[in-house]
Amino acid sequence: MSSKRRPDPGATERQRRHYPGFDGTVRTTFAASEPSWPERPSPPAGAPNVIVMLADDLGFSDLECYGSEIETPNLNALAQRGFRLTDFHSTPLCGPSRAALLTGLNPHEAGCGYINIADPGFPGYAAELPDDALSAAEIFRANGYATFALGKWHLTKESDLNAGGSNRSWPLRRGFDRFYGFLDGFTNAHAPHSLMSDNHVVEVDAYDDSYYLTDDLTSQGIAMIRELKSANPHKPFFMYYAHAAVHAPLHAKSAEIERHRGRYDDGWDVVRERRFARQVDMGVVPPHTRLSDRNAEPGLSVQPWTELTRAQQLRYSRYMETYAAMVSSIDDSVGQLMATLDELGIADETIIVFCSDNGGAKTGGTDGTDQYLETVLHYLGIDEDHHEADDEVALDAIGGPSTMPCYPTGWAMVSNTPYRLYKAHTHAGGHAVPFIMSGPMVREPGVLRRQYTHIADVLPSLVDEIGLELPAHREGVPARSMSGISFAPILRNPIAPATRQEQYYEIGGHRGIYRDGWEAVTLHRPDVAFSAEAWELFDVEADPAQTRDLASSHPERLAELVAAWEDLAWRNRVFPMDEGSGVMRRLGPPGNSTFSEPLEITGGTPTLERWRSRQLIEQRDFSIAVSFRHECGDAGVLLAHGGQGGGYILYVEDGFVLYGHNAYGRVTIHRGPRVSDGDHRVRLDAVVPAPGRWELTLALDDHAWVEQLTTTMIGPGVAPLEGIDVGIDRRSPVLQSLRDRYGAFPYSGTVRWARYEPGPRTPDWGADALDRARQIGLQFE
Repeated sequence: MSSKRRPDPGATERQRRHYPGFDGTVRTTFAASEPSWPERPSPPAGAPNVIVMLADDLGFSDLECYGSEIETPNLNALAQRGFRLTDFHSTPLCGPSRAALLTGLNPHEAGCGYINIADPGFPGYAAELPDDALSAAEIFRANGYATFALGKWHLTKESDLNAGGSNRSWPLRRGFDRFYGFLDGFTNAHAPHSLMSDNHVVEVDAYDDSYYLTDDLTSQGIAMIRELKSANPHKPFFMYYAHAAVHAPLHAKSAEIERHRGRYDDGWDVVRERRFARQVDMGVVPPHTRLSDRNAEPGLSVQPWTELTRAQQLRYSRYMETYAAMVSSIDDSVGQLMATLDELGIADETIIVFCSDNGGAKTGGTDGTDQYLETVLHYLGIDEDHHEADDEVALDAIGGPSTMPCYPTGWAMVSNTPYRLYKAHTHAGGHAVPFIMSGPMVREPGVLRRQYTHIADVLPSLVDEIGLELPAHREGVPARSMSGISFAPILRNPIAPATRQEQYYEIGGHRGIYRDGWEAVTLHRPDVAFSAEAWELFDVEADPAQTRDLASSHPERLAELVAAWEDLAWRNRVFPMDEGSGVMRRLGPPGNSTFSEPLEITGGTPTLERWRSRQLIEQRDFSIAVSFRHECGDAGVLLAHGGQGGGYILYVEDGFVLYGHNAYGRVTIHRGPRVSDGDHRVRLDAVVPAPGRWELTLALDDHAWVEQLTTTMIGPGVAPLEGIDVGIDRRSPVLQSLRDRYGAFPYSGTVRWARYEPGPRTPDWGADALDRARQIGLQFE
C-alpha cells in the first residue's frame, strides 16, 4: 500500500489565495511541502570591489602627479596602475558635486544646485536628493554589494541634521549599509563636532591629543573591509570615502606640518610657475597652454608675493605648509587602503576612483585667517580688529587644535594652476580637478586620457563597465534615468573619442557652458542683472587656461552657446537663480519656526545639534537661564555653546561663577560673584544693538554682575560650530585654558536645566527683511 498522500484539490486554490507570490508548494506538513526561497541580489560574475574617494577643495595642481611639489607617492602609484584624466570637471561647489557623483545626474536635477545652508523651496535647490533619484549605493546594493560610506555627507537639509528632523536623506536611508563620518559640510579635524556611526551620534566628551580625523576615517573604513571579507570573502563592496581634507579649517598633525616647513617661503608666484612647468613637462596640460595671469578681478585679486611684508610672508607660508600636510594625509590614507587590499589579496580585483569636488577655495580672503568661522563677518560688513601680538603668539600653533585656519586666495590660485579663479566660480579654476582611476579593466596603464569628462559621468561609467542592473523603481517611485554619460570606452583605449560634448555649469548666478571645445562663462556680480552680464568666450582646445576672451570676434558662436545654456538650464531645473539680493538664503519652510520656540534642556542631555542650537540665538535677542545646586567645593561647566572657533560658556571655578566669551579666538572672561551653598539660577540676556554685536547682561539669582556688555556676536552662518552642552563642555572647548586644566570639566554638583527663550529676529533678518530683499532682487528680473 502506498504511503503517498492523495492531492487535496482545494490546497492549490488556498495557496494561491493565502500565499501570493510563493513559488513552492504548501501542504499541512513540512514533509509533504516543497520549499522555495526568494532570490537574493547577486553581483555579476567577477564583479570588482569599488572605492570612490573624493577629496574636498583639492585643486587641479595639488597632487604630485598633477605638478605639485607635495609628494603623493601612493596616488602616483595609483595613477601608474591606472590612468589620469587631464580634462575632468566637477561642479564648482561641494554639495552639488556630491549629488552628481552619487546619482549620475546634473546637480540641479539632483535637487542640489547649491549647498544645504539654503532651502528656498524650489526643485533644483531642495538640499537633498529627490525621491526618484537612485543613489550609487542603492544601485550597488541592489546588485548584491555591501555598501559603505565614510567622511563628509553634506546631502541633508540643515534642518534635518538634528535628532528631531527627518533622516530620510541620511546615508543609511540612501542605500548605505554602514556610515562613519559627519553630515555637515565641514568639521574640526582635531575635534569633530558631530561624528556619526550609522544613524547615531558618537558620544565623545574630549578627544585624545593625538586624534586626527583622516586617520580615524581610514581606520574605520579598513575595519569595514576586513569585517566583510572575513565574513564573506566573495561578496564585493562599494565604498564611498569623502575626505574632510583639504576643506578649511586647515588642520594637520604637527609632525606632518613640520615636514613641509620652509617649502613655501618663495611665495605663491614662484610656486605657481614651478607647478606649471612640471605640468607641461609631464603632459597634464598641453604644451601650448599659456599660464593664466595672476587673478585680478575686483574682490578676487592676488597681491604679488614680493609686495608683502616679511611678517605676511611668514604667516601665509605657514598656512600653506598646513594645507600641504593635509594633502599628505590624504595620500597616506590612500596608501593604507591599498596596503589593506594587497594584504587581503583583492587589490587586483578592486576599482579605485579618486577626484575632488571642486577647485581650491577663496574663502580665506586676501590675508587668510586663523579663525575660519570668522570669515562670515565680512558678509555683514564688520571689520573686527586683529591684535598683532595675539597673531604672533599663534603663528606656531597654525594647523593645531587651537586655531581654525584658512589659507589666502594666493594659495588657492596656486592650487588651481594653470586655471583662473576659484571654487564657486564657473571659470575652470572652480571645476577643473584631478581624476585618477585604476582597476582590472584598465588597458595601457599610466597613459594619460585627455577626453572632456564630468563628475556626473562617473556612476554611469561604473554601471556600464561592471554590468550592473539599474532598479526600475526607488521605494515604489519610477526611477529617473541618469543624465551622465559613460566614459567606459576610454578605460581600454586612451584615445577613444570623448563621449561627452556638452555640459552646463551654474553656482550662485555664475554661469558656464562647454560645447565641442568651446566654453562660455560669466562672473556674476550681485548688483548686475543677469541679462546685462557680459559673457566671456574661450577656445579651450587652443587656450585651456581661458586667457584670451574671443567674445567680440566670435559673436555668433557666443550667442549659440548662451542660448544652449538657457535651454539646458530650464531642462535641468537651474531656475530660479540667486540674484544676490539675499532672498534665497532667507527663504525656508514654514515648519522650521518650531525650532525658534523656547526650549528647556535638562542636565545629562547629549549635545544639542549645532543647527538646532543656533536657531535659539541667531540674529535675535535671547535669554538663557540655568538652574543648578551648589555645595562647597563644586566646580565645572554649567552651560557651553561652541568651541575653539567661537562660543560662550558659563562655569563655576574656585567658588565663583564666570562667563567666558570666545569671539573667534579672542577670549574674554568675566568673573561674577562667589556662589553660596544651595540652589541658584544664573541668567544671560542678550540684545542685538547692531549687526554683528551682542549686548550682554549676566546675573546670579537676579543680581547682575555684568550689565550691557557689548561684544562680538557668535554667528550667523555656521557658528557656533559646536552645539549646546548642559553641565559639561564636550569635544572642542570654548576655552582652551579650561580644557587644559580640567578636561571636559563636568559640573560636580547638579545642573537641573538650561532654558532658552528666543526673541524675535532682528530687523535685518525677519519677515520685513525678506520683503526688502525681494524688492531689491526684483529689479534684476
